[in-house]
Amino acid sequence: MEDIATAAGVTKPLLYQHFASKRALYLELIDDVTARLIDELSRAAGSETVFRKQVHAGMLAYFRFTIENQSAVRMLYDAPHDEELARGLRSIQDAIADFVSPLIEADIDEEHRRTLAIGVVGMTEGVTRHWLRQRHGTALGPDELEKEAMVLAEQVSDLAWSGLRGVRRVG
Repeated sequence: MEDIATAAGVTKPLLYQHFASKRALYLELIDDVTARLIDELSRAAGSETVFRKQVHAGMLAYFRFTIENQSAVRMLYDAPHDEELARGLRSIQDAIADFVSPLIEADIDEEHRRTLAIGVVGMTEGVTRHWLRQRHGTALGPDELEKEAMVLAEQVSDLAWSGLRGVRRVG
């Protein structure tokens, strides 16, 4: 909490006035990041009407958000292993999957659609974790960060789109 207070430019007692513990702070951060990310995804995908373009717009919004909020995203991924925090992190994955699921245009049942949405979430999270590891400590300017977000979005949305357009009813 001392490091967090210092980074925030406040005193540790002031931090404890708002958050009873480090866990409470993490849970608040999870809620905040989830709400802001879903808002970004909604705006981006809502601006497109063609599924392929929605996939790309959503991926671009996701990667822009994670790149622009690296410290928050790193803190989430590096959170101590604790069941309550793990549930909070799963809530982010679930919220994104809830957003993605109805966007999948295929003649499949809801459970199948949800499974695919979870797969898309896992794919983007894996790429994000990789990007964060590769770029840790690397200073990039705003133009470079935007270019990285665009490249990641294009690569991952291409994979997602290629896979999703071939989806068929199973079983």
